[in-house]
Amino acid sequence: MMSVELPRMLLAVAGTLALVMVVVTSIRAARRRLRYESWHLLHLYAYLGVGLALPHQLWTGSDFVGSTAATVYWWTLYGLSAGAVLVYRVGLPAWRNWRHRLVVTRVVPEGPGLTSVLPDRGTARGAAGTAGQFFQWRFLDGPGWSRANPYSLSATPHGDQLRITVKNLGDGSSRVAGLRPGTRVLVEGPYGKLTGEHYTGGPVVLVACGIGVTPLLSLLGELPYQPGEATLIYRVRTEAELAFRSELEWFARHRGVRVVTLLGPRADHPSWLPADLAGHGGAATLRQIVPQVAASHLYVCGPEAWAESVRGAALEAGVAADRLHTELFSW
Repeated sequence: MMSVELPRMLLAVAGTLALVMVVVTSIRAARRRLRYESWHLLHLYAYLGVGLALPHQLWTGSDFVGSTAATVYWWTLYGLSAGAVLVYRVGLPAWRNWRHRLVVTRVVPEGPGLTSVLPDRGTARGAAGTAGQFFQWRFLDGPGWSRANPYSLSATPHGDQLRITVKNLGDGSSRVAGLRPGTRVLVEGPYGKLTGEHYTGGPVVLVACGIGVTPLLSLLGELPYQPGEATLIYRVRTEAELAFRSELEWFARHRGVRVVTLLGPRADHPSWLPADLAGHGGAATLRQIVPQVAASHLYVCGPEAWAESVRGAALEAGVAADRLHTELFSW
């Protein structure tokens, strides 16, 4: 009996340790010390932890082995769960990548530390997701390809067209600028709820901070607003960091989008406004920029603390909670 129980206990201990590791690395203080790529890889061990820990209960727990019916029931649930993970986390992404066979065709500098990547348009059909969403990207260009990075679509996906824009903020993103045409691409997704699914028409306000403009730029091309109904508030520290000038001019000219740029360093206290405007109050400034903001759908994308400041100002300005859509550039 001991010879049978020992391997089962070892599996359970290994599974428990894997789950403890996932929990510990989820603590904010631990996350700050990890690169996103490492954090993402470590969290995949949650599947291994559950997979190793549960069989011990199914083999020995009285609730699971008390009758043949109970044993069959619980092992069936375990098998279905494991099968769902294999199908949707392994099989489906592998099939999609085999089907679409994405390949980098162009790498375009957009500004200081900012690079756009366009996969092969001929093979991207059906893999584009929805404007505002993001994928996990792996570029097969050498060491580090196995670590996935989340990048949002920065242009509206029209049929077979995809584009992402990446800011050089770490090891994974710094490699993007050096990609060459012909590099194979693996993707998982799409993910994210910052989409136009709940947009019911009328005025729309999009508030971006830095690289957070990318999913909002894709939404500008998809949402069915009328000329003069859309306002983009674009927050950056310096004019050199303003990206996509020509595209924003196109939206202003052809779709009547009003583009408001807010330049300057961050304030000493939490505020979504630059330091020279922070004393005016977030909600009051938002109402001043967009008088009809209370009747608008509002889309926000940027760093966590900044986005929370925008969200608080929007609610104070009268924006309904179900019309407030937020995507955080954090993990």
